[in-house]
Amino acid sequence: MVSAAEQLAANLNFSALAKAEELKKRIWFTVCALLVYRLGTYIPLPGIDPAAWEQIFQTQSGGILGMFNMFSGGGIHRMAIFALNIMPYISASIIIQLMTTVSPTLEQLKKEGEQGRKIMNQYTRYLTVVLAAFQAYGIGIGLQGTGSVVSHPGIFFLMSTTITLTGGTIFLMWLGEQITSRGIGNGISLIILSGIVAQLPSAIAGTLELGRQGALSTGLILAVMVMAVAVIAFIVFMERAQRRLLIQYPKRQVGNRMFEGQSSHLPLKLNTSGVIPPIFASSLLLLPTTVANFNAGAGPGWLTTVTTLLGHGRPLFLILYIALIVFFAFFYTAIVFNPTETAENLKKHGGFIPGIRPGERTAEYIDYVLTRITVVGALYLALVCLIPEILISYAAVPFYFGGTSLLIVVSVTMDTVAQIQGYLLAHQYEGLIKRAKLRGRTR
Repeated sequence: MVSAAEQLAANLNFSALAKAEELKKRIWFTVCALLVYRLGTYIPLPGIDPAAWEQIFQTQSGGILGMFNMFSGGGIHRMAIFALNIMPYISASIIIQLMTTVSPTLEQLKKEGEQGRKIMNQYTRYLTVVLAAFQAYGIGIGLQGTGSVVSHPGIFFLMSTTITLTGGTIFLMWLGEQITSRGIGNGISLIILSGIVAQLPSAIAGTLELGRQGALSTGLILAVMVMAVAVIAFIVFMERAQRRLLIQYPKRQVGNRMFEGQSSHLPLKLNTSGVIPPIFASSLLLLPTTVANFNAGAGPGWLTTVTTLLGHGRPLFLILYIALIVFFAFFYTAIVFNPTETAENLKKHGGFIPGIRPGERTAEYIDYVLTRITVVGALYLALVCLIPEILISYAAVPFYFGGTSLLIVVSVTMDTVAQIQGYLLAHQYEGLIKRAKLRGRTR
């Protein structure tokens, strides 16, 4: 049965958007903030030779640098002040989430509600600064090691590089939080989204240029476009898929009145882990390739062998890619969703699953259902990432058409559209209430 909210959402149109002044202000703030971010990706790091770095980057673009360049919106390709992008913040958030499973202090903070979340967010910010400084210093060392990129190598260059790149990450972290609070959507996710989308036109143009030169056939280009549309539709369907567990609440008496028992649903997403598994799997598999390229043949022989076996499209690469995605899907789901805690909250509020005893049996049942839908979710992630990976390897399709980028773009877009619909719904409800009050006064 369709709810009233869903019926109202179906009737949303651009006229409603034009009347929602608060929403328009939020959208404009978000757009302007993202423009500031894009501008920063074109400001080069002081003390480097862009032409020399361009030559080196072209030899490394097939490794982990290519993936991070995608997330940074081309910031690494240009070695801009935002080259680190927001990735240290994401890494810090994941580390803090992982530590909640082993640290009783962090686990208690997680249960304390809003105040606990504020403290954990502060810990995440501190850890972001540490990770960003460490990575920025490593980039400075790497740039100096190339011999031709840095015009005046030394301690001053290392200090300026570390401060500049760390400051860029801190600024983007602050900008993302401002977008979340004063704009629309999740600011951190939108920053990553804008970086990926900004590179899509050049990737499409490159594909069409390959077609014009005859390197790619017209049929193959059309097949890639159809595949992209089909994969996007599939992602939308799977990201919206849920397994809803019926939750029943018993009758309760307040004073002399008896209230009937209510029922609701506990939604379990098919893909609880989001885009984390593909990102982690890609990072681990691309790391040997990057290390081997930086060594330029001077590394041990076994590293060259491993790099060859882990080349794009190779059977070992594809097998390990699928295995790592499945592993991280289960691992991260276990981190972000605790069936025991959920069962305790249901028991505390008097809710229960029909036919299942509250407490431990409920936790076991939720874990049973979650495990089985995670199998489907992990296979879905593996399939979405595997098909573009094969096309990248055998059809020379640009890297930006990878499954990870499609997952991020579709997921973030869906979340942002849902928030916009939520604001429009609230605006329409406020309008209905005001009109009802005016009618009451006129009578």
